[in-house]
Amino acid sequence: MFSGIVEEVGIVRGRTQDCLTVEAKKVLQGTKVGDSIAVNGVCLTVVSVEARTFRANIMPETLRRTNLGLLQYNDEVNLERALALGGRLGGHLVLGHVDDTGKVIAVTSEGNARMMRISLRPELSSYVVNKGFVAVDGVSLTVVDLDEFSFTVSLVGYTLEHTTLGKRRAGNVVNLEVDIIGKYVEKLSKREKQVVDLDFLKLYGFSEAANAG
Repeated sequence: MFSGIVEEVGIVRGRTQDCLTVEAKKVLQGTKVGDSIAVNGVCLTVVSVEARTFRANIMPETLRRTNLGLLQYNDEVNLERALALGGRLGGHLVLGHVDDTGKVIAVTSEGNARMMRISLRPELSSYVVNKGFVAVDGVSLTVVDLDEFSFTVSLVGYTLEHTTLGKRRAGNVVNLEVDIIGKYVEKLSKREKQVVDLDFLKLYGFSEAANAG
């Protein structure tokens, strides 16, 4: 489990059909073989750790369904270690299981922020809501606008500086993971064959008092 708060930007130092080698610094601290690291939002298992790099295996399916298959030597990637139990959750719950890739449609400036519009398959549009969460290349972001085929996120200065999204341009492919809570709500509502309203949410533990403000 991850939070979508990128710890650092790593550099690809090698990629084969079944292995990815990344140069890093911060995420290597305390990392051992068997640990999980999200690379551009994809949960990978560490198979070796060196002084300045870690290596992780990647499956053919991962290469097909994410942008990891497009990586080349010296490319930058977003890195985040798995959450520690009891730690702060600064973003939202991110599994590291990419749902699909999208393509950056446009990037425009708005004051100190940058607006990025990204394509979205219609099958995923029901899980993306205005002011809701979405992970883009492993970065937890808030949706500010959407339609059936795309959505827009606002990138603040810190995100632009400390993740790879600051260098994304129209035509670039990004990994997308929709909010897992939306998937669970849909499954529960189908199982119960009822409308998701306040009574339904209370039935499954939602508290108005706990979520006020």
